[in-house]
Amino acid sequence: METLAHVLVGLVAALHAYILVLEMFLWEKKPGRGLHGFDPEMAKATAPLAANQGLYNGFLAAGLVWGLIAADPTGFRAQVFFLSCVVIAGVYGTVTANRRILFAQALPGTIALAAVLIAQ
Repeated sequence: METLAHVLVGLVAALHAYILVLEMFLWEKKPGRGLHGFDPEMAKATAPLAANQGLYNGFLAAGLVWGLIAADPTGFRAQVFFLSCVVIAGVYGTVTANRRILFAQALPGTIALAAVLIAQ
């Protein structure tokens, strides 16, 4: 179960690293614009906000990677903390921005968090 938990944490970290790239570097290009259906003008206007969000997603990814490489109990605690942050951010984003965030962010974070807690 511990291996499965680590794989799931790694996948959530990779997801948030991808979101960082999408929001910080590809926002004004087709992949970023397609995410929200923005035209080039709207994408340009919202790019600074998206970059800020991307940076926060990068911090989530970094914290999850830290949790994977740190020795326990620090690694376990970091994983629980950062996965909890992912879930909370996902729920908040679902309520305030887009319902898809529940399935794209909160659900994977919740599944990984459950696996980490069960494996402990």
